[in-house]
Amino acid sequence: EEEEDYMSDLFIKQDVRPGLPMVRRVKEAIQKEEKQKEANEKNRQKSIKEEEKERRDLVLKSALGNENKGFALLQKMGYKSGQALGKSGEGIVEPIPLNIKTGRSGLGHEELKKRKAEEKLENYRQKLHMKKQANEQAADQFRIRFKTKQEERKMEGDLRKSQRACQQLDMQKDIDVPKETWFWIEPEEEDKKDEEDKEDECTSSDLSISEKLRILTAYLREEHFYCIWCGTTYEDSEDLSSNCPGDSAADHD
Repeated sequence: EEEEDYMSDLFIKQDVRPGLPMVRRVKEAIQKEEKQKEANEKNRQKSIKEEEKERRDLVLKSALGNENKGFALLQKMGYKSGQALGKSGEGIVEPIPLNIKTGRSGLGHEELKKRKAEEKLENYRQKLHMKKQANEQAADQFRIRFKTKQEERKMEGDLRKSQRACQQLDMQKDIDVPKETWFWIEPEEEDKKDEEDKEDECTSSDLSISEKLRILTAYLREEHFYCIWCGTTYEDSEDLSSNCPGDSAADHD
């Protein structure tokens, strides 16, 4: 570049305010750097792999000519360019594509990766299936416990109903003491002696609610010809057996 003539009119017309020369030098440096980058891009030599790829793509895109021995043999056998292979023309028209391996992994690596991915997916599916089964089992157990609790509460209600009926019917026959202490509804307030007796009885007889209900139901039917589910006192055992459906809530349902 030619040096500026400091005596020329162009130099005299330039703006010489403080700070402007620095801005101008920065702009010039940036422009020079951009020009250098462009020059480097133009002069950059292509790598060996890039050159091989370009040559390969060029060869693959170009059709086979008569100089190719294989193509020449096909032509001698009657093949024409664009036809399908085979005696009756049922073969392929386009050549089998060339898949270039560019990575460093060995043969069979892709199959191994695919198999590992399938195994991982299968393990994930099995975990989901096991989790689903566990949730279903937990839900079933909850339903069973809930149903059991409902049945226990229903039996407790039937037992209290039977105890009230037994106490009433016993008193009608002037029976002052129940055959078993739990045959009658226990009073809400008891003295210490009664509580001690109750504790002794609880320890001596470990009957479940269902067993107590069964025993008390049988007593009411045999002693008073009474069915708690029918709510009826029959005349005698023959009347009870002929008119009462059974001795349980299920029979009456």
